[in-house]
Amino acid sequence: MTTVPTKRDYSLLGRDAQAAVANGLAAAEWYHTAIPRKQMKELMKREDGPAIRDTVIWLGSMVLLGGLGIYFWGTWFAVPFFLAYGVLHGSASDSRWHECGHGTAFKTMWMNDAVYQIACFMIMRNPVTWRWSHTRHHTDTVIVGRDPEIAVMRPPDLIRLVLNFFGTIDVWHALIDMVRNAFGVISAAEKTFIPEMERPKAILVARIWLAIYVVTIGLSVYLGSVLPLMLIGLPRLYGAWHHVMTGLLQHGGLADNVIDHRLNSRTVHMNPVSRFIYWNMNYHVEHHMFPMVPYHALPKLHAMIKHDLPAANPSILDGYREMIPAFLRQLRNEDYFLKRELPQTAKPYREEFHSEPVAAE
Repeated sequence: MTTVPTKRDYSLLGRDAQAAVANGLAAAEWYHTAIPRKQMKELMKREDGPAIRDTVIWLGSMVLLGGLGIYFWGTWFAVPFFLAYGVLHGSASDSRWHECGHGTAFKTMWMNDAVYQIACFMIMRNPVTWRWSHTRHHTDTVIVGRDPEIAVMRPPDLIRLVLNFFGTIDVWHALIDMVRNAFGVISAAEKTFIPEMERPKAILVARIWLAIYVVTIGLSVYLGSVLPLMLIGLPRLYGAWHHVMTGLLQHGGLADNVIDHRLNSRTVHMNPVSRFIYWNMNYHVEHHMFPMVPYHALPKLHAMIKHDLPAANPSILDGYREMIPAFLRQLRNEDYFLKRELPQTAKPYREEFHSEPVAAE
């Protein structure tokens, strides 16, 4: 008898969400490479120095580039300055909210909180909503119906992926969420991961942000110039391409519904500039295995455990060379995924996740 595969239901309240709980995939015990306790403690050591240095470079560069963009406004000389400013605003903020949300970037907690709030505003992600959303993402990474941060669903929506390189879809949804929250409405999906006591904070933040955007738009109208919006708001569109480019590599084309990060996450070696913008999140298998290891220690962690991981992609281009064909195959067969091959030195875990899937007759 022929079995017709059922389409994946990515809703946090749907059929696959219930199945994940029933099948033991929700809040499951994930695989971790064995690391001696002393070495793990050293890796998890938090420092203010690296993050202060990088944050001064990040925000200082934005002030310089934004100032030069304003100075040359009205001429073609402004274009490269705003393009660079946009990447620091609309892409570097993505990794900053992420690391500071984990509380690992700085040793001093108020510094984590301050940069987290700034970066969340830049990337247009409510700091309350996304703190809890990301907690779920780490608990149930790429588990269908449980993970609210799956960037590429199956079959992939290629038009949406292309549009998001310009921030179009993400910003539209962020605006809708911001206005909805500002009017005191928390969605049913948000209620599945935001504790009730935290919801008023999400509403307050949305109201503050909405006020800032209204003032910025009003200033642009008053001045008869789009310049204020080039500094606040529009960089989330014209500077989004780098964080989308790197973000798709995190899990794109890989397995879902497995509880081994070696199978559903990808580590990619990148150039120093992209690593600075991305804050070492290219070591993504390592980050998911040990999310409390600070970003500046991830290269060292990678060197310690690479014997137990699939080979890292040597470049961004190489990652896309394997990922794009996988997306195209998933258009025809959404059950297709790239199987990560473990080295001979790796420790096996849960044979059913590593063996070849049985094809439907």
